[in-house]
Amino acid sequence: MRAIAWLLRVFCYLFHTILSLALLGLGVVAIQSNITDMKLETLPWEGAELNHWVIGLGVAGMLCVILAVTGKIRFLLPLWSIVVLGVLVRGVFFNPAVSFSGREDFHNWLLLIAGALLAMIGSFTLLGSRKAY
Repeated sequence: MRAIAWLLRVFCYLFHTILSLALLGLGVVAIQSNITDMKLETLPWEGAELNHWVIGLGVAGMLCVILAVTGKIRFLLPLWSIVVLGVLVRGVFFNPAVSFSGREDFHNWLLLIAGALLAMIGSFTLLGSRKAY
């Protein structure tokens, strides 16, 4: 059981680190390129406001991961994981602006949501006892 919890926790750290770096990179490139018409249908913002929110979300995600890894404020990563999963599910399934370019595109979104769900489960292992894994 400990090995599974450890693997889930490592997956959570990797998933949210990669997601946060991708958001951060996307926002920085958009701002540096003066892109004001970027659209991410899964997020509720548009234009220049979206660029700033994407950077902010990337920074927030990285902070949550760093604070969880160092053991400072561990409960933030499970909260962040819940928010990420909620935004993905809401953005993909409950947003009429989102469309899929085919079966493969839909499957890719499902894989991303499944990864977010697995990362959320892994983040809950942080809420247990402070035993080293």
